[in-house]
Amino acid sequence: MSFADRVSDFSERLTHFLSRNQDTVRLTLTVVATSALTATSILGFQAVRRQRKVRSIKEEVAAAPIHSTQLTSFGTLPLNENGSGKKSSQAEEFEESLIREQLSRNIAFLGEDNVQKIRKSFVIVVGAGGVGSWAALMLLRSGVERIRIIDFDQVTLSSLNRHAVATQADVGTPKVKAIQKHFKEIVPQAKIDARIELFSAENASDLLAGNPDFVIDAIDNIETKVDLIQYCYEHKLPVMASMGAGAKADPTRIQIADVSNTFEDPLARSVRRKLKKRGIVSGVPVVYSTEKPHHVKLLPLVLTDDKSPSEEEKVGNADDYAALPEFRSRILPVLGTIPSMFGMALATHIILTLGNWPNFEPLAVKNRDGTYHKIHKELIVREGAQFNQKTLPFDIKDVGYIFEEMWLGKSVLSGPADKPALVRWDRSKPLSFTNVICLTREEAAKHDQLPADVDIAAHYGEGKYYERDIN
Repeated sequence: MSFADRVSDFSERLTHFLSRNQDTVRLTLTVVATSALTATSILGFQAVRRQRKVRSIKEEVAAAPIHSTQLTSFGTLPLNENGSGKKSSQAEEFEESLIREQLSRNIAFLGEDNVQKIRKSFVIVVGAGGVGSWAALMLLRSGVERIRIIDFDQVTLSSLNRHAVATQADVGTPKVKAIQKHFKEIVPQAKIDARIELFSAENASDLLAGNPDFVIDAIDNIETKVDLIQYCYEHKLPVMASMGAGAKADPTRIQIADVSNTFEDPLARSVRRKLKKRGIVSGVPVVYSTEKPHHVKLLPLVLTDDKSPSEEEKVGNADDYAALPEFRSRILPVLGTIPSMFGMALATHIILTLGNWPNFEPLAVKNRDGTYHKIHKELIVREGAQFNQKTLPFDIKDVGYIFEEMWLGKSVLSGPADKPALVRWDRSKPLSFTNVICLTREEAAKHDQLPADVDIAAHYGEGKYYERDIN
């Protein structure tokens, strides 16, 4: 049968069915129509009720007294009976719940008690540029609710490539005020003390008052930096300093170490020498980079007046770069990401310290291949002369691991040293990973003269005995 014949046959069958069942069809259509009408009526009634309810609410709001609520950082807050707007305990609990949610990842990482300690801590940041602003920002986001920021300078267009929060709208305003404004938008309950002042030895007692839990040195000027570190050192204020982030580009070379262990950083070298003249050799943790700058040079030294030695050494618009009138300055190219990493390294170190992070001790400086080669060579000579051993159980990479990670790059007897050496600890046993220590060359020479059967613990004393570290 063709398709047309099938259609014709179906039409005839449908017509025959409808003629024989007219009453049933009419009843079905009536039920459908009635159901549709009922549904329409219900929906229409509900819509009318909603409109009346909305109109009623609007009328109630319009009739309510003005200022019946107070806008807070976290929403609206009803005024109390005397209209003072003082927060109720319920509102305070609500705010605390938001704060805890904001810090939930840190609580999971550091623990409830440690985060509470961080929240109650007080940190002072001296220098609000590319390093200091990022350090302060991450301290704030990590829970520190009391921060004092000290800087005399203003936001410039050129500083926007590295500043943590400043925008074009902040250009021309004090850096500390820009930070204070933006920080209040991130953590409204934080107490941000913005000081528009130039730190100096004369005002140190005032600017660093309040018994801070940590002081961050993010100052560019060497003399001022040394003054700050010296004041903190002498007054037993925990301080951590940033060294030179300018002209650096390799993030893998960023290190945290004691200032006595720094190298390849001209600023760190100058600071270290000046501190040594003031009787400070170690005890100051710093962030620095072991990278040797290349392809980037300091622009000529500038004066803000006409006293420059020659026209070739002048830079246009020198006032834009000078921190103060008559202030000598160098224009140092800066890759904006590196100061931020310095700042976040500072903040991380401080947060872990305040938060009692277990076994937290940054590894000593690395990337000292020349040092490892020298230690390895001297160890071969020592083993040959003392024990007639021509080979070592370690290669140069092993020496680097032993020196940096087992002994943290310092002598077990006297701490950081410029001339380190590896020697057998127990001379009656073979050289091995569990029988090797780091000493200075002078200490190693004396150690080599000890009799083979000497009682090492008795010789060096319990306070100098490191068997627990090498076994």
